[in-house]
Amino acid sequence: MRPKFANLEAWHQAEILMQPAFIRLIDNLTQRVEASSWHSSYQDVMRWDEEVCEETRGRIALLQQELKTTTSDDRATEIQAVLAQLPSAYPSYELCLTQGDRTASVDIWDLCYQICFRDLDNHQPVTVDRSLLDEVGQVDWIALDEKTKWVVETLFTQLDE
Repeated sequence: MRPKFANLEAWHQAEILMQPAFIRLIDNLTQRVEASSWHSSYQDVMRWDEEVCEETRGRIALLQQELKTTTSDDRATEIQAVLAQLPSAYPSYELCLTQGDRTASVDIWDLCYQICFRDLDNHQPVTVDRSLLDEVGQVDWIALDEKTKWVVETLFTQLDE
């Protein structure tokens, strides 16, 4: 899920937190994987907003394929105009874990959102976790580290259940 923001202030607070949260998350995941029997890799993936139905995704895929193979400049222009009016997938980053014959895939951005926001609900604007910011609105590194470790441990606890 991509977060929705209630206002510009929430957007700016998220901007302050997301990069540090991402860096701390990757570091904590690496440490946790190294201390476990899980093996990890990362891959770039494209995600769709949940309201984009399979029919629309299929139509977009067909148009993109046609765009790659068309030899007509006019047709390519038409396809590009149609695609510009349709929703598009957005890039994401996925952690792939394996342990023997078990596998798990985790969206890294979803984990970052768990760190940075409170009361995540796909249909409501996100609330920035203000406990991760100090009194002047900068990152509280200790609070960020503690919450990141909690999110990572929660993930691995769920994997081991």
